[in-house]
Amino acid sequence: MGKKKNVHAQALGALGGKARAKNLSDARLQAIASKGGKARSQRLSKAERIRIALLAVRAREKKRARKQKARAKGDN
Repeated sequence: MGKKKNVHAQALGALGGKARAKNLSDARLQAIASKGGKARSQRLSKAERIRIALLAVRAREKKRARKQKARAKGDN
C-alpha cells in the first residue's frame, strides 16, 4: 500500500505557484516561460519541433479565419 499524501502540503503546493506568479513582473514571467520552453524543445527531435510548429501555424490560421468570418457576418 502506498504512502498517504499530506493533504495540507498539497494545498500549499497548489497555491505556491499562483502566489509566486502574482509577485513577478510580466517580463520575469515571460523569461521563465521562455526558459522552460527552450528546455522542453531541446528534448524534442527536429522532426517533432517542425510538427509542433506546423500545428501552431494551422491553429493561428484557423483562428484568423474564424475572426474574419465573424467580422463578415457582423458587416451584413
